[in-house]
Amino acid sequence: MPPHDGHFAHGADSWSALPFLGGFLLLLVLAALVLLYLHRQGKLRLPAFAGHRPPEEKAKAILAERFARGDIDTDDFMERSSILNWTPGSEARSTRPRGRRR
Repeated sequence: MPPHDGHFAHGADSWSALPFLGGFLLLLVLAALVLLYLHRQGKLRLPAFAGHRPPEEKAKAILAERFARGDIDTDDFMERSSILNWTPGSEARSTRPRGRRR
């Protein structure tokens, strides 16, 4: 067989990586589909850097800020939060690690 300059000789050697690549691509597609399914079911949130926040989130933040400033009273706050179908304090807390308590 004549020597070659680092390239595959014609034949089966040039296709030997194809099954590995195909399996890897299939795994990536399956992982993406699982993540998309979880996101659609509401069990997975996109990271904050995605840039798109639902308008309800902005409305909740404005409402909480107005309540904190004293612009609205408790009854008004609770009425408006119920219109948003929001129970303040019911959101899942972040899972970031906490410091040690003393």
